[in-house]
Amino acid sequence: MLVLSRRKEESIMVGHDVEIKIVSVRGNKVRLGITAPKYVSVHRKEVYENIHNQQEQQAELIPNRKG
Repeated sequence: MLVLSRRKEESIMVGHDVEIKIVSVRGNKVRLGITAPKYVSVHRKEVYENIHNQQEQQAELIPNRKG
């Protein structure tokens, strides 16, 4: 894991086209602004896990039609 320090209004680049900017810091909460192309999905981790779990459940319901 890479750990970086940033101040308000500073950014981190992920690749060439994803920017994560520190919008505000209040106590133990940090607000982030994320700029990414439309083809890059951006979700909170708990939402991402929920989507992934639903997709796995749907895949289990669809029979494998090989052969």
